[in-house]
Amino acid sequence: MTESAISVHGLWKVFGPKAERIVKSPDADLPRGELEAKTGCVVAMRDINLEVAPGEVFVVMGLSGSGKSTLVRCLTRLIEPTAGSVTISGVDVTGADREQLLQLRRNTVSMVFQHFGLLPHRTLIDNVAFGLEVQKVDKAARRAKAEEILELVGLGGLGQRKPDQLSGGMQQRVGLGRALATDPEILLFDEPFSALDPLIRRDMQDEVIRLRSEVNKTMVFITHDLSEALRLGDRIAIMRDGKFVQVGTPEEVVGSPADDYVRNFVRDVPRSHVIAVGSVMSAPSDGDDAGTVNSTTKVRDVVPLVAHSDLPVRVVNDAGATVGSIDRVAVLSVIAGEDLHPEGSQGR
Repeated sequence: MTESAISVHGLWKVFGPKAERIVKSPDADLPRGELEAKTGCVVAMRDINLEVAPGEVFVVMGLSGSGKSTLVRCLTRLIEPTAGSVTISGVDVTGADREQLLQLRRNTVSMVFQHFGLLPHRTLIDNVAFGLEVQKVDKAARRAKAEEILELVGLGGLGQRKPDQLSGGMQQRVGLGRALATDPEILLFDEPFSALDPLIRRDMQDEVIRLRSEVNKTMVFITHDLSEALRLGDRIAIMRDGKFVQVGTPEEVVGSPADDYVRNFVRDVPRSHVIAVGSVMSAPSDGDDAGTVNSTTKVRDVVPLVAHSDLPVRVVNDAGATVGSIDRVAVLSVIAGEDLHPEGSQGR
């Protein structure tokens, strides 16, 4: 079994006096206002358990005050957890001393925040190379690496510009480049695109998707935007009042909401944009077909094939082997929000 890149067990964060007494106590379940009036404490995060696989994009989504930013900051102890444990790449973060934490933040984990935090008096090359400078990499090597990274994030040839000469989206690319320059194993994103215009935000999401395929980093992405979560996440955690309400793939969260809270979150999401054909396919059919798609193809992308033919569409796995078929009825059932597993479906 592959060791998790990030492992979290029983993680709590309570703000206030004698915070430890609140952990796992009956008071922890009191409404926020009542708990604060009684104890002077606020529970920001409670009993979080989490395993993130190497190379996975794990998205934590929730409304303001749900605890998601507290969680991502507790992972590297920018905020000290009240209880529980965090292990990153085999390092016991919660038990680490100051020097171990420094090494973890410099070499293993990089963070990308909503506010770019660029150094205004420095060029883009020097901004991107800043982490390497902190690591005491020699100037020629770090500048060469920074130029390579600027190319990677689509800013090649702009290295001598200053941050104030760039748009917000371009500045965020510099922030992303700075995070990548030290070649960390793990990237932590705390609502990095929230301040951007919608079109620029989508461009930056595309950039993360592209970089993920090229550099294969483990990522934890914090957002309050459901469409962003569904686009980026291999798995999504829906957070409410400091707890995980549901953890699953985008398909699972949209197709099988855990409760009314999640159901309300996803009610306006077109299911055909999220559900893969492998989840609604039937057994392989004999005879002609209207085309071939991979089992991970979204149902909406099969619509053009079934719209012009009564024949089923052949479904194959990554190796090219036939694993099932999907027809017009199954496609329309998903679009209409009907049963995801009609009689005869074999699932994924």
